[in-house]
Amino acid sequence: MASTELNHHLRIQPYPYQVEGIKYGLEKRRLFIGDEPGLGKTLQSIGIVDTANAYPCLVICPSSLKINWQREFEKFTDKKALVLDNSTRTTWSYLLQMGMHHVAIVNYESLRKYFVWDIKGGKNFRLKDVVFCPQIKQFRSVIIDESHRVKDPSAQQTIFTKGICTGKDWVIMLSGTPVVNRPEDLVAQLSIMGRLNEFGGKSQFLAEYGEGENLSTLSQRLYSKCMIRREKAKVLTQLPPKTRCDLYVDISNREEYDLAANDLAEYLRTYKECTDHEIRRKMRMEALVKFMTLRSLSAKGKVKQAIDFVRVFLDSGKPLILFCSLHEIVDELKKAFPKAVSVTGRDSAVSKQAAVDSFQSGHSNLIICSIKAAGVGLTLTASSNVAFVELAWTYADCCQCEDRAHRIGQKDNVTCYYLLGRGTIDHALYKIIHKKKSIANEIMASSDDIPEDEQYFNELINEFLQPNLFQK
Repeated sequence: MASTELNHHLRIQPYPYQVEGIKYGLEKRRLFIGDEPGLGKTLQSIGIVDTANAYPCLVICPSSLKINWQREFEKFTDKKALVLDNSTRTTWSYLLQMGMHHVAIVNYESLRKYFVWDIKGGKNFRLKDVVFCPQIKQFRSVIIDESHRVKDPSAQQTIFTKGICTGKDWVIMLSGTPVVNRPEDLVAQLSIMGRLNEFGGKSQFLAEYGEGENLSTLSQRLYSKCMIRREKAKVLTQLPPKTRCDLYVDISNREEYDLAANDLAEYLRTYKECTDHEIRRKMRMEALVKFMTLRSLSAKGKVKQAIDFVRVFLDSGKPLILFCSLHEIVDELKKAFPKAVSVTGRDSAVSKQAAVDSFQSGHSNLIICSIKAAGVGLTLTASSNVAFVELAWTYADCCQCEDRAHRIGQKDNVTCYYLLGRGTIDHALYKIIHKKKSIANEIMASSDDIPEDEQYFNELINEFLQPNLFQK
């Protein structure tokens, strides 16, 4: 694959490493493209489908990215893409069959609505219980964007995705973070690709890698069979660097926060002394709720300082990307900056895209983003400055958000500002997510929800109970 020559019909010439990715996909057909965010996984997957003429193609993606996928297909190829909605619920198959459109785009939450006729099992159904509409047979290829969304084998979206992909020659999974917490995250994704048996099946996979062992071997096998992954530093040497800046701020609700923190600390000490497994499990779930409450209190206490920071920053004339999670914090920020645009879970796909367009064109100098809704897939290179009012739970989520700006098209050094509440849980979280880039890095050789695995939880406890946490 050393050659960068590729006989394609794309409307642009891909970078050499993107050509390599397309050629790898043409060879493997069912694969992961695991490039770091910002390297153009979308273009590569489109290049594979278009060069192979593997139409009709189905794209499964987060809701916020549907319009972006439609634009990208129509920008890079001469094919028409259709976003599935209520107006095309009964006609999409006909439109594809007649060649009026070549690509259908659907979000994960709507798979059942468009492609499932019946489910014969009860609440905990399996794939064999699902009756799919026969029209899914016309798809020759499936692109699964942010494929870590289907890492849970028992989740409905995973089951539907697997059923749709069964028997397909072309299955392309895109994710800069296919392993979010542990190697087990790969099981469902490999199964959807029809490659799990190449790793000995589920039982053997978990026996060999489930405990976080033999990860270098797993990495080698993934690369040889079905994964390509490149790092920005190696393939985009012209891309400017990314730096992080920690800003410690005082919270406005100190008394309320300290009461909750002391309550949690006492609860965790009781948890650590408990020896009954079932009681510990229930206590752990309760503790997670308390952690989330504490995280929210810290975020709320930083709002005034965040508003001051944004005002000072915007006065410099530079645009800013601002990340947070809580609806009430978004509302406070939008109240303070009424001209700002937003990409949150409450915004429609159309309004999200309009916000991105407004920011990218320079009409808006502030975009307020939800970590969950805007942390993937979007290009926000109009700014080289990213600020976090709230922290994500994992390093992968932080990087995904940072890389909305640090990607192809960025010409300036990217600075990421983290507003950390002084003497709060922020210190514990920040230390964990940046101390080690998680088990994923070793596997890759390089969800806004709190990770539920016990190892992460215990590490969070240990950091939180450090005696100097409240002294920062």
